[in-house]
Order: sequence, then C-alpha cells, then structure tokens
Amino acid sequence: MEAERSMTRLASTSFAAFLALTVPLTLSGAQAAGESMTYKAALAGGSEVPATESKGTGVVTASYDPATKRLSWNGTYSGLTGPVTAAHFHGPAPAGANAGVLVPVTATSSPFSGEATLDDAKAADLEAGKLYFNIHTAANPKGEIRGQVERAR
Repeated sequence: MEAERSMTRLASTSFAAFLALTVPLTLSGAQAAGESMTYKAALAGGSEVPATESKGTGVVTASYDPATKRLSWNGTYSGLTGPVTAAHFHGPAPAGANAGVLVPVTATSSPFSGEATLDDAKAADLEAGKLYFNIHTAANPKGEIRGQVERAR
C-alpha cells in the first residue's frame, strides 16, 4: 500500500515537473509567433548588380506582422543623381543577384513610407533574407542604390 502511494506521488511529481518545463516553452513560442519582426536594408550604389558609381545612400526599415501578413516600411535616401523614377522590393534573390519586382513602392520624395500585404511565398522569402530594396533614377534605370532586406538584430 505504501509502495503504491509512493509510486502515485512520484508520477504526480514527474508530471508536475514536465508541465513546469513545457508550458512556459509553449507559451513563449506562441508569443513569438504573434510578434512583429523588424527588417532593415542599407542602400548603396555598390550593392546594385552591376554596381553603380552613385554617391547616393538610403535606409529602409520594415516591420512584418505574421498574423496579418502586413509589411509596413519607412525609408530615406539622399545624394541620388536625380529624381526617383521607381522603387521596389525585389526577390527572391540573395545579395549579388537580381530578381523581379515583388512589391512596388512610391518613394518620389524622402522620407517615404507604405505598406502591403504579403502572400505566403513573399513572406517566406522575406523571412529567409531573399528580398532586396532598390531605387531607380533616369541616370540609373536598372537601379541606383540597393540593399538586402535583413532581419534587424
């Protein structure tokens, strides 16, 4: 009888310890899944493919909410060879490779901002670091400055 009670206590204690360890991990994973993620791209002519001689620079900061699939961004630029003719998020592509336009952006003046809803493929490419942002001008119609969109640390 005493051995049976000891086994019951041991089983109860083991189960309580299991819950104490796994419930916080499960809850922290649920919180992390619902949090927005921040991304950043530092724009420069040397990052274009092929590289440009532009003295222009820029920064794009973006926030992605996986629950709503909304990507929101803010950006600035300066020192371009002329007015902006186009700006885009491109992908999927690693740094050093070109890809098609995924999200067109209105960036005719600095600062600029916007938002878009991403489909699952674009969201996966964003999270995998396979998107880049670039700004085009008349002097550099294929892109004057560019930066890989990376998760902010």
